[in-house]
Amino acid sequence: MAQISINGLLGNAGPSYSEIIVKPYREELVQAGFEQMLTVMEVEQALNRQDDLTQLVVLNSVCGCSARVGRPGAIMSLLNRQVPDLLYTLFAGMEKEAVTWFRQNYLPGLTPSSPNIALFKNGQMLHILHRHQIERMTATDIAGTLSEWYGESCNRQLSTGDELRLRAYLDEKYNAKPLDQPTE
Repeated sequence: MAQISINGLLGNAGPSYSEIIVKPYREELVQAGFEQMLTVMEVEQALNRQDDLTQLVVLNSVCGCSARVGRPGAIMSLLNRQVPDLLYTLFAGMEKEAVTWFRQNYLPGLTPSSPNIALFKNGQMLHILHRHQIERMTATDIAGTLSEWYGESCNRQLSTGDELRLRAYLDEKYNAKPLDQPTE
């Protein structure tokens, strides 16, 4: 008699959500300039580097208690004088092989959770905001924390063009001007 595995029965190898559900959450970051990491190879190409560039990674999720402020907080943080060189995202529950690889190789020893936001340099994690921290913060608090990280670790200066594009996106996406002050 054939045996049925729990993974096969529950479909744990495939995406946990319909793409229709996650599409707006993916687009929220991608339209703000984040590049998706969909495969193990893309995770490795993005993070296994020794070039002194900083990478901000948002492990996205559908979680309403924290991802709903994590995404706009990460985007708002980019209206800062110093910003990460590269922006990446991957989606928990969707690109399972890539997410598992990311967690095992770049977040070793940490309890898996999502969303989380981490800053990397030379293949090493410098800072991380865990889900339990994000769910207790506002988007403005998240942006402030990330901005502090950038001041400590990032050398890239925000260009005027990027600033104008981000301000327009935040205004369009959230129908607000959350950071109407200068980036100084």
